[in-house]
Amino acid sequence: MKVTVLGAGAMGLRYGVLLQAAGNQVEFVDTWQPNVEAMRQQGGVYVSRDHQNRHLVPVKVCYPEDYHGNPDLWVVFTKQMQLADFLKRTAHAFNDQQYVLTCMNGMGHVEKLLQYFKPDKLLAGTALVATVLNGPGDVDFIGQRGAGTMNLANYTETPDAMTHQVVAELEKCQFHPNLTTNFKGTLLAKVVFNSVVNTLCTLFEITMGEFADYAGADELSKQLINEAYDVCERDGVTMLNTRAEELASVNYVSQVANPLHYPSMYQDMSHDRPTEVDYINGYLVRLGQKYHYQAKTHAFLTHLVHLAEHTRQTAATQPAATDASVKATA
Repeated sequence: MKVTVLGAGAMGLRYGVLLQAAGNQVEFVDTWQPNVEAMRQQGGVYVSRDHQNRHLVPVKVCYPEDYHGNPDLWVVFTKQMQLADFLKRTAHAFNDQQYVLTCMNGMGHVEKLLQYFKPDKLLAGTALVATVLNGPGDVDFIGQRGAGTMNLANYTETPDAMTHQVVAELEKCQFHPNLTTNFKGTLLAKVVFNSVVNTLCTLFEITMGEFADYAGADELSKQLINEAYDVCERDGVTMLNTRAEELASVNYVSQVANPLHYPSMYQDMSHDRPTEVDYINGYLVRLGQKYHYQAKTHAFLTHLVHLAEHTRQTAATQPAATDASVKATA
């Protein structure tokens, strides 16, 4: 299968490298210049697993304007706020015979992808797979091979032969794909998961395991999960998991699968990049408002993340205080 990965960040590289290792023809398209140039100069991407066995994997990478291939499948892993620009810059290479798969965090990407791809060729889902981009051209797969899981569904909720072929290739990569016929419920399962773990770990700068070690973690998780499910049920969504199963998923991933992992939102915050909180907790708030339901806890957390972003940005633009100025204000 010919595969082109749009967005050579942590997750894009993980999916692309493993699909390439499984025998597929894979190319990468990215817009971050330091990343593209590093991989070109190195002749590929450096790959580690749990900070060990760092080695160079040869890959092909280019900017959107320079890409003229015709893949069977696009794999899309960008940040929500970057997707529209990525798609616009790569649109010359899209056609109505191509399929697209995405497991991006948050909500908002499906509508953008449908502007370029036919509904029956759109596959979307969620990935409980921990990966870190150490820097340009350097990625770290967190967890043992096969530790992650993923769910996916067709937008039309009618799997075809190509869908099953994609699932088979993902199985070769040991992503353990679970094909469902519940499109929106599949996507929202990860939104709810991220609205708990990503947001709280980011605000307190802790790993998922450190969050799980807190005696009140279950109560925090339940409050956010219950509020999110109240919203989704008002929207008529049949959730992939029960509330209890969603809590169990949060606990398993945090305690067993990836206890040492800092979620992607934390990685963005720590590098002073905008977070996707508006597409996760903020999405649940807006969806609730549509049905006159106030998701107050999610609204509060959304504001807290933006406050943290604002505080970091303000600190970065202010000169460091001198010893004299500190003493003068003491």
